[in-house]
Amino acid sequence: MSRQTPDTELPPFKETAYLRVGKRACDLVVGIVALPFVLLLTAVMAPLIYFEDKGPVFYNAPRVGKGGREFVMYKFRSMRVNAPDLLMPDGSTYNGADDPRMTKIGAFMRKTSLDEMPQFLNVLKGDMSVVGPRPDLKRETELYEGNEGDKLLVKPGITGYSAVMVRNSAPWRERLKLDVYYVHHVDFALDVKVFFRTFGAVFGQKGIYVESEQTDGQ
Repeated sequence: MSRQTPDTELPPFKETAYLRVGKRACDLVVGIVALPFVLLLTAVMAPLIYFEDKGPVFYNAPRVGKGGREFVMYKFRSMRVNAPDLLMPDGSTYNGADDPRMTKIGAFMRKTSLDEMPQFLNVLKGDMSVVGPRPDLKRETELYEGNEGDKLLVKPGITGYSAVMVRNSAPWRERLKLDVYYVHHVDFALDVKVFFRTFGAVFGQKGIYVESEQTDGQ
């Protein structure tokens, strides 16, 4: 799948039959198939996460989903307990290879994307889709400009167009452009391409972290 340029004029967003019914059906099938693997992974990772610093296994991350509705996104905890929030100049959250907030097992999970696996529970609940824009924090949605808020027209995803194209290496605004491009072009074929490209992005371990320097944390 070649990278598309998001700077061209976008077609109007349409709530297609695939978005109304087909996408949810695909999510349920993939979510049910993935559930045993998520449970097995939890059994393996839980003691490793807990015994490193005696903190909780899961990080219940508040995020904004379709229509601006807030929900709790499940992740394996990869940072130390009560880690401060570090921000990039554009207002997005810092995510770097030298992040001092990460635990040792957390750094491994970040590289392999294992920390995201509990989000299949969000998919089964209906908060998220397997493929869609990565969800933002509420404070990040308040920084949206122009048509960037269009990413809230569909459910957020475990993986997505911007996630497989640039992951976290590109500036946040560029990732938002790619998310908006996806929203205006979403169909079954695109979702299938993104889904299978995800494996290459994860195993290739490229673009995991931001490449810009961090600012002072809050």
